[in-house]
Amino acid sequence: MLTLLQRIASASAGDDIAVLADLVALLRPRKPTLGAQAADNVRVLIGLLMADPALAAGLRHYVLHVLSSRRHTTLYTDTGILPNDGFFTELFRRLSYRILPPAIDNLYLSDCLDRILSVETDYVWLRAVPADDWLALLDVIANGGVLVTPEAATLVDVADRRKAHLEILEAIQTLSHRISAMGLEPALVRVHPDLENFASPFLVQNVEVHRYLDDALSQLKDDQAPSDDAAHLLVMLDQCDTVLARIRKNTRRLGTSVALTYLMVRLAQNIERLRRLLSLLDLTPVPAPWTDSRRRRALAFALDLAEAHNRKYKLRELFAANIDLLARNVTENASQTGEHYIADTRKEYLAMLRSSAGAGVIIGFMALIKLLTATLRSAPLVEAFLFSLNYSLGFMLIHLLHFTVATKQPAMTAARIAADLHTPDSRMVDVDSLAGLIVKVLRTQFVAVLGNLATVFPTAMAIGWVTHYVTGQHLVSHEKALHMLHDVNPFASMAILYAAIAGVCLFLAGLISGYFDNRAMYTHMAQRVLRLHGLQRLVGPARHLRMANYLEHDLGGLMGNFFFGILLAFMSTFGDLLGLPIDVRHVTLSSANLAIAVFALDFKVTWQVLAFSGAGILCIGTANLLVSFSLALMVAMRSRQVRFRKGWMLVKALLSHLWHRPQDFFIAPKTQASTQ
Repeated sequence: MLTLLQRIASASAGDDIAVLADLVALLRPRKPTLGAQAADNVRVLIGLLMADPALAAGLRHYVLHVLSSRRHTTLYTDTGILPNDGFFTELFRRLSYRILPPAIDNLYLSDCLDRILSVETDYVWLRAVPADDWLALLDVIANGGVLVTPEAATLVDVADRRKAHLEILEAIQTLSHRISAMGLEPALVRVHPDLENFASPFLVQNVEVHRYLDDALSQLKDDQAPSDDAAHLLVMLDQCDTVLARIRKNTRRLGTSVALTYLMVRLAQNIERLRRLLSLLDLTPVPAPWTDSRRRRALAFALDLAEAHNRKYKLRELFAANIDLLARNVTENASQTGEHYIADTRKEYLAMLRSSAGAGVIIGFMALIKLLTATLRSAPLVEAFLFSLNYSLGFMLIHLLHFTVATKQPAMTAARIAADLHTPDSRMVDVDSLAGLIVKVLRTQFVAVLGNLATVFPTAMAIGWVTHYVTGQHLVSHEKALHMLHDVNPFASMAILYAAIAGVCLFLAGLISGYFDNRAMYTHMAQRVLRLHGLQRLVGPARHLRMANYLEHDLGGLMGNFFFGILLAFMSTFGDLLGLPIDVRHVTLSSANLAIAVFALDFKVTWQVLAFSGAGILCIGTANLLVSFSLALMVAMRSRQVRFRKGWMLVKALLSHLWHRPQDFFIAPKTQASTQ
């Protein structure tokens, strides 16, 4: 390190960026997590500079020369901010750059960082070094000009600070123009039409920025005292944030798209970057010392730029910035739908029982159709297509008739619970109210499963009896019946794993349902269907209007059930193609198969087989519900950025409720008031 500092002090380095890269390499620890080693390296450098002022003066001159000979603006305006290319273009750009990095233009400081911070994990050890050590190093370098006359040092300081100010002012102007342009994008105006007004804060902030820049440039040119500050401009930026929050709220009602979500993320990033740059400027013509708070803000900003630079090709960063907002809108629709899956009163409880009982009857016939289709012994893909057609149409029929499949509830109710957890401060969550909501969800889930099983088993049994009565043969052979019993045995088969896979399918179906609900609202599906004049002539104006409204409000449910059927049917074929043990077990369908198998064996089964089969149905149902609910709750909480820290208090509240009123977990009260 001493040899490198001596080379720098001899003025042989010039503005070669490789020398600075070598200095950073000497500070870099063996592993990025070794923050103590990095801090020791920084302190060694401080000690060397303090021991020899000439080395400090040489390093100061070199660093200033390197910085002053390069453009800073793109570093402030682009690093850490999504470009204007759109989500998918940026995705492919990052993929290509990870394979073949872009060329470096030494004229721009942002490109030079590729050589200075050449390791993707540099930001880790940079942040691990205490802020006081970094500030001490900067102080030593800044005070290294003791060998120069005070007058000359002051002139150099003034010139350097003015150039830095000009670079920041240019970045502020660029960011302001971008904010104004994005504020008039048709996608934003469509969700919030008031943005077209002249008084839009996205436009007014640009006027304030120009006023601020004119004042700043006159100060830097004429050494005048500052006539104004950025207070009013910061107020306009706060109003921009308020409008952006209102737009996000509107998207929950009107829907969103990947492009709109990407645009909102970019707009928020540009506003925040503009605010941070304004907080760093000191427009006083005399180079007054920075306050400690401003120095620390500048250091934090530099570390953020370093991290953003190191992670600029990370795919995870791109997805994290966009998916959370998009998932929020998808799960928001599920949250609203989840209200219909929670029984508060005895009347709603019985209605859910009837609804789930109706679904059980239809699923019994779906099991029959699948067994009949299997006898065709078609090619694997053809058989999977026929199975998916049976499942998809069956689940869609259940939805059209307003029946309920018990396992479809968790994806909806999880989003509803996450909505209750979403507060500005998780400590403000009412644990008792949340526990009451979970009790309602559990008993509604219980009655839905009870309704499904109460009808699917006798329906499947009746189908087996009718088939035997009409044809004189059982619906399945003796060997097939034994195989069906084996499939639900949790100890002799992989039923629990397959049930977990079915839970993933249920979760994905919930996401698909939310996506299409969001899409139907965002694209105004009803208005588009109403423009199909041929359909109006075919079905009549009244039916045409009802059909349009139905599709806008229920397209998600239809598509979710459609794709759920496809997922269930193709999973086994997919496993066969890959040679992997992949299959699904759905509690209601497995119950129907169990009933058909028991009847095909003329009820000649031991009590041990029945016990294992019953345990298998219980395990399959539990795995279905737990996996789908856990995944849905995780996504819903992540999309709302919920960090719930009262898990133990919630568990105690649930146990207390179970101890004092266990019936609430299984039977709803007659009126909602009695639960309070």
